[in-house]
Amino acid sequence: MADLSSFTNPAIWAASGAALVIGLAGCAADGSSAGHVETSAAELGLGYAREACASCHAVEPGQVISPNVAAPSFEALANRADMTRPALAALLRSPHRNMPSLIVEPDRVDDLAAYLSSL
Repeated sequence: MADLSSFTNPAIWAASGAALVIGLAGCAADGSSAGHVETSAAELGLGYAREACASCHAVEPGQVISPNVAAPSFEALANRADMTRPALAALLRSPHRNMPSLIVEPDRVDDLAAYLSSL
């Protein structure tokens, strides 16, 4: 019969529990966890731009020519001195020349702003 004394020893359980807590704390500290992938706001903004904007605008990093030549690339927009988060929000919430009526949810505006600031 196997010796089960080590399984009932409180000191071993305490040490095992401490090791588990330290291991989990290490995962939390470096932002990693098994099977969990966190998407940044900039990545979400790029995904949204690909879905909602790419038919007219060049949205990819390094892409300078838009499918609609009248539509500025996202890099050109990002490099404008006046393109702040409030300016982008106003741009996306008000009608303006040569752009279709587009309703962008506030959290998508934040994602787009994060993406533009990453360019």
